[in-house]
Amino acid sequence: MPDKYDVPPTKPGMVQEMVMKYNVNSGNEFAMVSRAQNGVEVSAFFDLLEISDLSKEELSSLLDLSYKTIQRYEKHGKKLNALNSEQLLKMIALYEKAEEVFGSIPSFNRWLRKPAVGLGSHIPLQFMQTPGGIDLIREELIRIEYGALA
Repeated sequence: MPDKYDVPPTKPGMVQEMVMKYNVNSGNEFAMVSRAQNGVEVSAFFDLLEISDLSKEELSSLLDLSYKTIQRYEKHGKKLNALNSEQLLKMIALYEKAEEVFGSIPSFNRWLRKPAVGLGSHIPLQFMQTPGGIDLIREELIRIEYGALA
């Protein structure tokens, strides 16, 4: 019987392709915020869906948008606003770091749904509603990377 958190493996290099496609530079907050201010294409939403185990409803809810709005933006070629753009860019950067730390995206996707001691035993996915929350998850990944689990 499959685990409820089992997700299909991502293609190797898929995260790196997204990083390049959306010009995400996780080491340069200024560049990421500047990129977000110009708006990001809605395709970033759909690309993130491909690598995460989030449903379209979950991801659109994290962005505080309805999925119908996302579809309308796509149909009319409208870009996301600065806040949603920053959030998506930070999520892409987070997935890049997670692949480094966990070795695979499916492992990270499972971790996102389980309480994390370093985040006060909260479920990391709940923090993805804000750019600051995404930063907290990234900091936890760095602690895990260096072996500081608590």
